[in-house]
Amino acid sequence: MGLFTQILTLPLAPVRGTRWVLQQVVEAAENEYYDPAPVEQELADLERALLAGHVDEETYDAREDELLDRLEEIRAHNQPSEP
Repeated sequence: MGLFTQILTLPLAPVRGTRWVLQQVVEAAENEYYDPAPVEQELADLERALLAGHVDEETYDAREDELLDRLEEIRAHNQPSEP
């Protein structure tokens, strides 16, 4: 970008800065949402709760299905798309 272009677009700098910040926030939120570690941890916690008798089999099965579906969604999202 030339000096003349930079001078002309200087008033747009706050907009570009705000856009960059928003992109960073969205990216961080997506990274957190698509992180499999918390789902895997919750599955492990759920199994421990079942073995300890804190949840019944029916509750365990329902929650396990939800968590496995979520994990499948995360893995599908994180899998590189084929050309």
